[in-house]
Amino acid sequence: MSQLQPQTGLQQTAEEPLLNIQQMQFWLDKAVAWGQADNPDSQKDTCLHLSRLRDFLQQLLTRINSMSSTTETLKRLPFLGQFLGRLCWNPYVTADAMSRKLLFQCLWGLYSEHPCNAVERKANQWIQKVFCQLATEEDDATSHALIKHMGVPPKEYHLKVLRKMVVMLQENTGKSCSSFSNINQRCSCDSILAMSEACVPLVTCPEAAPLIGALLQKPMTCVRSTLSEDFLDALSSAYSSQCLSLEEQAEVSLWHHSLSSLEEAVLRLLECVPTNTGSGTQKLEQQLAQSLLPKACAQQYSMFLVVNDIFRSILKQAEGVEPVKCLIQSFTSCFLRELALQQHQARVSLKAWFPQSPQRLLVPLLTLPSEMPREAWRRHLNWLSSSLQRLTEEEEEGEDGESSSSTSLEGHYKVFEAWFLLVQCAHWVQVAAQLLVTSGPEDCDQLLWLLTFYHYPTTRGHQRALQLVRAKEAWDHLHSTFLVVLPPLPVEHLKSLITLLSPRSQQPSLSTLFILSLLVNFAVFSQQPLSGSTEIFQTVVDGSGLVDEAASLLSSLELKLNGGSCLSGDANRVHLRIKALQNTLTHAHSTKPCREPGTHTHTA
Repeated sequence: MSQLQPQTGLQQTAEEPLLNIQQMQFWLDKAVAWGQADNPDSQKDTCLHLSRLRDFLQQLLTRINSMSSTTETLKRLPFLGQFLGRLCWNPYVTADAMSRKLLFQCLWGLYSEHPCNAVERKANQWIQKVFCQLATEEDDATSHALIKHMGVPPKEYHLKVLRKMVVMLQENTGKSCSSFSNINQRCSCDSILAMSEACVPLVTCPEAAPLIGALLQKPMTCVRSTLSEDFLDALSSAYSSQCLSLEEQAEVSLWHHSLSSLEEAVLRLLECVPTNTGSGTQKLEQQLAQSLLPKACAQQYSMFLVVNDIFRSILKQAEGVEPVKCLIQSFTSCFLRELALQQHQARVSLKAWFPQSPQRLLVPLLTLPSEMPREAWRRHLNWLSSSLQRLTEEEEEGEDGESSSSTSLEGHYKVFEAWFLLVQCAHWVQVAAQLLVTSGPEDCDQLLWLLTFYHYPTTRGHQRALQLVRAKEAWDHLHSTFLVVLPPLPVEHLKSLITLLSPRSQQPSLSTLFILSLLVNFAVFSQQPLSGSTEIFQTVVDGSGLVDEAASLLSSLELKLNGGSCLSGDANRVHLRIKALQNTLTHAHSTKPCREPGTHTHTA
């Protein structure tokens, strides 16, 4: 690289405190020592100093802009030509977008549109040559400036250098480990750490993506193949700001290497959690379908354990928040589908995937309803309900007795883990709600207990026994109402349902979402003629003012049925009834409030 003039010394007046001689000499020595960064030591040192170099270039730019002319600048800073020229030949500096931008601005500050002497004319000629190197296809503004002001066409020199370097390093990355083949031969993994450090400034550079992917996916068969923490931190930061472009498997490998990146992926899913159950369920399902996370977890059970722990912590803080449950249910469903596709690989036992779950409940809950005959559903659910009841009774006995605190904590732990697994496998909760529609008073207790436990897993702030009484009361009203085929409708039962659902109710009651969910299932799955079901449904929903919530639950139920998590004997009939109920709610928005229960006719 030619330079503006040879280095004759560093000059600085007392009126110029922005830069000091020691600082300038330090960076000039660095630029000379780095050269063109063609050996691992200079590459590593360049990367380690890159952030500080950017700060210095910013100070230098401020100084250049404060000068009256190029002649004055070169008189005060005679080292400048050599310093900037050496940096322009260093691909590790020019590959960094911010450093390249600062270099361009420094050079542009030296360019004289109207050179008045030989020094400025010579400087202009040199700067034009350097601009050819710095201009890239990505820097359209830079290219246009060069063409307009100097008539120099932009070239891609440094990008070509970078691409060649990436190809060369990627080939080295793919070499097999030689640690154990020849004790006198240097292990090929020795360069992995240095190579990853060299990639720190390149993490957002698309040209470096193949090399970054190769480093992330290199099998860790040798203790020397460790990746740099700075490299992983830079990748994690770029991933968090969504400035990182990686292929699918490389992104999965990043999650494996970087816990913070994995946590960021889970948090992105949490951002998609619908604010109201059902209203955003379809969007969440689409987001999960596009996400690599379920597939990655199915490939590596250690990753699934981390994600599950994150969900576990969130659920402890948001026990009754239905949208959070919705995310966990949907994610687990996607994960189980991906896991089923991994059968050709070495299978890991279910206990390894769910080590904290009660093992007795694991297979029964993870089994999908579609994997067993419909006639076996009720017996299966009764067994699940009885098993969960025994767990909660053991916990309560431990709290009431004189057991040690450790025993009490163990009981809490078991019940929570059982509930967490039920939340993950909530397809059985939906089946229970569906079966309650056709249950009689003698066989509804176990199903109601299961649904009550799903909504109220602990006795903190509410007694489960009392909530079960309220659940039975709501079911009795629904059961009696939907048994009526001929008019008039049972006014007292309708009024009681509206009272239970009304936010103005002062009496302790089950969550409106629970009761409304029961109402939706009765309206959809009962044998009541559609006209009768629609009238009951509209009367109760309008009377309680829960039109939007009911519409959300209908939408959520429709998605679950489409996903096959629960099956009806007559799918077409069920979908037609859902559509009719949805149309009723749409019509309700454009009409006056409903009449008093019992003042309308009912057609069978």
